[in-house]
Amino acid sequence: MQNQDLSADQVRDFRALAGMIIPASAVYDVPGADDDKIFDDILRNLERDRDDIRRALSHLAAIGGAAFADLEPDHRADATKAFREVGGAPLAALVRVVLLCYYRDDRVMRSLGQEARAPFPRGHVVEQGDWSLLDPVRARPPMYRTVD
Repeated sequence: MQNQDLSADQVRDFRALAGMIIPASAVYDVPGADDDKIFDDILRNLERDRDDIRRALSHLAAIGGAAFADLEPDHRADATKAFREVGGAPLAALVRVVLLCYYRDDRVMRSLGQEARAPFPRGHVVEQGDWSLLDPVRARPPMYRTVD
């Protein structure tokens, strides 16, 4: 799918990076984030992150010195490592969109043992854990000041 907000090179770079963020797994029988259906969903859902994603992809291309999708695997790995070190809001936005769209794909949900359905109105059962793990957090003094 083509997105009018991203150039053709940026779409190719984004797809290549999405596939590195979440690669396909034969072990779990799940597609990667660069799968046609998932990646089309990613492009349709850029919304408020559109500008940050554009900036992130431009920065990634600058780090790599060429279109990310055209880089050799080793150079791609080096570029993504440098990109992660810089981080910031653009990278966080890009990863957030990839993860949100990936984990709502029916194939991925089934591989996690979840029904491929919306969580509401029936909800999902969440196993209870050990709430005492939160005791150190509860024991901390407040990190805010009260307003009178």
